[in-house]
Amino acid sequence: MIHVVVAEDMGLLRSALCAALASEEDIEVIADAADVGDLWAVLRRERPDVLVLDLKPELPESAEVVAKVVAEAPGTAVLAMSHRWSPPLVEAALAAGARGLVSKDVALPELVRAVRTTAAGERVIDPSAAVAVLSPPVNPLTRREREVLREAAEGVPLKEIARRLFLAHGTVRNHLSAILHKTGARNRMEAVRLAQREGWL
Repeated sequence: MIHVVVAEDMGLLRSALCAALASEEDIEVIADAADVGDLWAVLRRERPDVLVLDLKPELPESAEVVAKVVAEAPGTAVLAMSHRWSPPLVEAALAAGARGLVSKDVALPELVRAVRTTAAGERVIDPSAAVAVLSPPVNPLTRREREVLREAAEGVPLKEIARRLFLAHGTVRNHLSAILHKTGARNRMEAVRLAQREGWL
């Protein structure tokens, strides 16, 4: 019997995952966790064979959670799920010790197969995660736009960005406007997060 813990913050999805996995004859869902705070107590108490873990696109938080699970529960295989895999997230999750990567819209038979495979000590990377690495999205930002965005990531005011990069104030404003347009972000910090997530910075 494969003992599984499901960690997912969306209640409806968590319940559906637990029910679907528990319907398999060789899988027993022994616990679930709604957030990372609950997860550590559950892992210490249950020591599952597989942890199905929802990963957010943000780095480095997701990688830190995986690394902590691997350190604190070395006998537990981490099967990480994400609704959107990016090259940096795939790289960070694998480097942190995740044994499997699957998309959150994976078909149930594929998820079950991934649980069984990771429990057996083998690695699983589903096509959406593999494609993220093999065909990463093209960086739409120019070198100068990346420089401006790196400065913006530090919370530097426009005038200071202009001074540091030897640009006119209006030029910096134009670069930021182009960055927001290309990334579809609503503001500078959202553009920074998106660019970091996609590995553009």
